[in-house]
Amino acid sequence: MDILFVVPYVPNLIRVRPYNLIRGLAARGHRLTVLTVWTDEHEREEVERLRDYCSDVKAVYLPVWQSWLNCLRSLPGSVPLQAMYSWHPQLMANFAEAVVKADVVHVEHLRGAPYGLYVKAQLAKAGHKIPIVWDSVDCISLLFQQAAGRSTKPFSRWITRFELSRTEQYEGWLLSQFDQVLVTSLADKEALLSLLPSEHGPSSISILPNGVDLDYFEPDPHGVREAATIVISGKMSYHANITMLLYFVREILPLIRSRRPDVKLCVVGKDPPREVRALAHNPSIFVTGGVPDIRPYLRRATVAVAPVTYGVGIQNKVLEAMACATPVVATPQAISALGVLPGRDVIVAGEPEAFAEAVLDLLESPRRQRQVGEAGRRYVETHQPWAASAAQLEEVYNEVIGIRC
Repeated sequence: MDILFVVPYVPNLIRVRPYNLIRGLAARGHRLTVLTVWTDEHEREEVERLRDYCSDVKAVYLPVWQSWLNCLRSLPGSVPLQAMYSWHPQLMANFAEAVVKADVVHVEHLRGAPYGLYVKAQLAKAGHKIPIVWDSVDCISLLFQQAAGRSTKPFSRWITRFELSRTEQYEGWLLSQFDQVLVTSLADKEALLSLLPSEHGPSSISILPNGVDLDYFEPDPHGVREAATIVISGKMSYHANITMLLYFVREILPLIRSRRPDVKLCVVGKDPPREVRALAHNPSIFVTGGVPDIRPYLRRATVAVAPVTYGVGIQNKVLEAMACATPVVATPQAISALGVLPGRDVIVAGEPEAFAEAVLDLLESPRRQRQVGEAGRRYVETHQPWAASAAQLEEVYNEVIGIRC
């Protein structure tokens, strides 16, 4: 089938969901036209890589100042700032040509919703019956509810409180605007359904889980790991990841070091803010910033930690470490969307003392490290391949196309 895929950021190895769904759909023989926006030269180069999988890629430049201007213009209204952040009318100039041959339109994220609404309005004017699937990915309202009370960044707490009510209203309204809605987890589905106004009736929401690229994230065939090395990963400009990291450094790491002063912590993720970079003043904490390849850090670490205190959806950082057969210690929040068996596939611990003890147990037992790492790899091989998610998405498309016809 011909798929028009609209995504409000460049799909890549960090924005793994659209990137791998696009690749998976292309591998299944579908023809994709991708509309997206890019913000810097690195992203512009990544746009070109998409052409290996797509029939056509149309991208426009969206500077960060324009995104902030979008937000400023949205302040007096009722539409969330998040929804307008990635809006660029020039991208829709490419819409008419691309949609003519499309069997289905796929729009990703709350930031992409305005594009989906625009496409819907234009199709209605032209009398075309092309279904639109909105991949919400996560329930942003649910994320904001948590961030408003738990984020360590004062600005994040303020802006999420400001945005919360309008985001709840907007997400609830969006559920009735598209032919199908997708989310990554049951918790996100339930949170979205709770926002649906009663007068709109039922909404069709399907769970499409994230996967992991099992060919890219593989264990080190030589199995060599650095002693007493902990890795924590994620985009370090993201408020939930900052909160997670600072919680680990302040509450858990001192407990680990009291018994293992030789422990090293490696913080891997792009765009770390000042408070994260400042952690590197400690000679046993390494802050890498953005790296061209995260795999060596995951493969060399003795243990990966995901002390997530709040968040939504599926934690890709957990899946990637498991795929590399790196044993993972995580909080219940970090694995709530997965069907893992705690104690076998991943070690789960809540309070700082229990979390520190779990890390120490792994550090002191190479045998246990191998057991948990290998079990984690088997879990993602069985339950989280991207190919399965792409096949499920194909079924969603076929269903909405059949209903529309």
